[in-house]
Amino acid sequence: KEPENMPKEWNQTYEPFRIAGNLYYVGTYDLASYLIVTDKGNILINTGTAESLPIIKANIQKLGFNYKDIKILLLTQAHYDHTGALQDLKTETAAKFYADKADADVLRTGGNSDYEMGKYGVTFKPVTPDKTLKDQDKITLGNTILTLLHHPGHTKGSCSFIFETKDEKRKYRVLIANMPSVIVDKKFSEVTAYPNIQSDYAYTFKAMKNLDFDLWVASHASQFDLHEKRKEGDPYNPQLFMDKQSYFQNLN
Repeated sequence: KEPENMPKEWNQTYEPFRIAGNLYYVGTYDLASYLIVTDKGNILINTGTAESLPIIKANIQKLGFNYKDIKILLLTQAHYDHTGALQDLKTETAAKFYADKADADVLRTGGNSDYEMGKYGVTFKPVTPDKTLKDQDKITLGNTILTLLHHPGHTKGSCSFIFETKDEKRKYRVLIANMPSVIVDKKFSEVTAYPNIQSDYAYTFKAMKNLDFDLWVASHASQFDLHEKRKEGDPYNPQLFMDKQSYFQNLN
């Protein structure tokens, strides 16, 4: 069962749109889900909460794509606001689900074994990855190759993805970032369920500060200022998301 009092923006609808090249936003007002369209089927990154499922499905259809064409499911972090619809999506599409190895256990227990969110018990349908991945592993579908970047801290297996896409004008090196926000309200040294939490966060901040990309988005719309950058109905414009400055500001 998902915790009570979820922010209303989490399950508010938002018009889907093309971000850059073969990358599309199909999530809710704040919970980002990304569709990457290839000639061999599609990749979906993050699934919002259980209630987000009809929104994501409708968004994919609105863009003219078939929801059943999802071949690979990916995730930036094993919390219920990104994993809520994963198991249902996996069942309905028969897609393969790949996850960072360090989040596999939390996924199998429906969030129950999470170092912090585990206090809420089982918060999403347990889901078992078809394959676990580690830092720098490649995920290939059709003409798209994503690289997984292991960015632990927020969850033990939080990760970002980087890949190249292109449109009629140019190529873009795209970062889908899982921002390393801190969710515990106690000292790191007191987090006995995650002894490496301090060194993991330190590693992640450093790794994320050194990334090279042209364009970036994140796990939550609010983290990359989507609603400040873009209004519903705005035309295709990758430039909106090519602001490295806001990435480094938001990281700090």
